[in-house]
Amino acid sequence: MKSLPQNEDTLLIRTDFSDEDAWRRLCAVVTTPDEEDGFLAALHIVDDPAYRDLTTEQIVALAPAEDDLLILADLQALSGSEMPLLAVLTGEEDAPERGFDELRVVAAQLWAVENNISLANMDWEEFVDAADDDGVFRGF
Repeated sequence: MKSLPQNEDTLLIRTDFSDEDAWRRLCAVVTTPDEEDGFLAALHIVDDPAYRDLTTEQIVALAPAEDDLLILADLQALSGSEMPLLAVLTGEEDAPERGFDELRVVAAQLWAVENNISLANMDWEEFVDAADDDGVFRGF
């Protein structure tokens, strides 16, 4: 398996290739600035079938060591009406034994997580604590 590309922006990795229309809709949402304030996630989109059906563990293993945040567009993200992407925080001292932590984030709110985690404006736990009972972050 090939390593994921190095990039200044946060990687959004497509792992599900079952619905091309859903993928296009998701990309449109995450590349459109927030209507209220114009915020936008700084993303490098990885749309490569080489990463088809890879697990979170496999993606983390292929990511550049300096990448602390990865976003996965998996089956759940592409089949859900809110497009709940899987945000993966790596390299945290208090992360579980597997070395990463996960949080579902609706596509329309991805900018909030990506911007604030990348700039260290907020802690991961603030987003986890703000997630709904189903474990999905939909905003504050």
